[in-house]
Amino acid sequence: MPLRDIKVLDLSRLLPGPYCTMILADFGAEVIKIEEPEIGDYLRQYEPKIDTESASFHSLNCNKKSVCLDLKDSHSREKFLELVKEADILVESFRPGVMKKLDLAYEELKKVNPALIYCAITGYGQDGPYAKRPGHDLNYLSYAGLLSLMGEKGKTPIVPSAQIADIGGGAMPAVIGILLALLERSKSGEGQMVDISMLDGVLSWMHLIMPAHYTGQEIKRGESLLNGGYACYQVYETSDNRYLSVGAIEPKFWRVFCEAIGKPVFIQRQNDEEDKQPALIVEVQNILRQKTSDEWMEIFAELDACVTPVLNLDELDSNPQIQHRAMLQNVAYGPSSSIKRIASPIKLSRTPAIAKSKAPKLGEHTMEFVKN
Repeated sequence: MPLRDIKVLDLSRLLPGPYCTMILADFGAEVIKIEEPEIGDYLRQYEPKIDTESASFHSLNCNKKSVCLDLKDSHSREKFLELVKEADILVESFRPGVMKKLDLAYEELKKVNPALIYCAITGYGQDGPYAKRPGHDLNYLSYAGLLSLMGEKGKTPIVPSAQIADIGGGAMPAVIGILLALLERSKSGEGQMVDISMLDGVLSWMHLIMPAHYTGQEIKRGESLLNGGYACYQVYETSDNRYLSVGAIEPKFWRVFCEAIGKPVFIQRQNDEEDKQPALIVEVQNILRQKTSDEWMEIFAELDACVTPVLNLDELDSNPQIQHRAMLQNVAYGPSSSIKRIASPIKLSRTPAIAKSKAPKLGEHTMEFVKN
């Protein structure tokens, strides 16, 4: 495994940090969750549960170990520092200042272990006027300006169903930052701090939005090409109350789409002005509502038009592409029980990710790592 000799101390909770360390664990790192006694990672208590922990906790924390330490207690703090001496990476997601109050800030820990890579995932980063503010995914999307562009024209911005800032703005940049720091450490022998702001991360997603804005183009919710304003990049309802997504941005795809629905006259209207697009959307919608989703997909099955059905969660298990890529896998959590887990999206040819053990019980490995 690529990270088989790497030891990670994970003080994070809920989603961003555990997602980051999940990726490291799936590729062989020994990830030790440092959890508060009796409480632990808050995600353990979420519903629905499998056994005594939430299904989401099981999914995010396979391949990890759990050690209970009260970092406010001097004895536990000494035991934690012993673990830090042997660690390669530490991941935490407290608000800035919390680790300093515990005398466990990076400046202190690097004295104990100069090679330590210390990754802090926070909403707004370690500095700046918002640094100590609380927040969640929706708040970071709001400050980045992304939420203002999500949804239909003239309606309230929509709340996304997946946590864009937590994962795309926090967890993924954290993994990249940690691996970059590991690579640099292999040359210098020194660790460093990886400061991840979820607000920064969301802003970094907007390379197809901000450059246009800065050249004077007005970007409005539900009116631009990539946020629902154009007929060629749109979601349409079918006769059976299902939906098709049409991503025919390139003219070659739009041409095939228009010919397939029997309206070649629409081909020249692809790039009509924004105020004319709503009428074209209505015309396309009226046509697509004449057949079921399956009937349309039979028509588009062998055509390059970027048309796909909008699947619901029950349909994912039987989807041939998802099956082929083994993206949903069963992981044992008991002698005769298993859970369905999302597999790693990172596919390595020689050293693939492996889900080798279930999520740990709270404090399950304390005695293994902490000697009285």
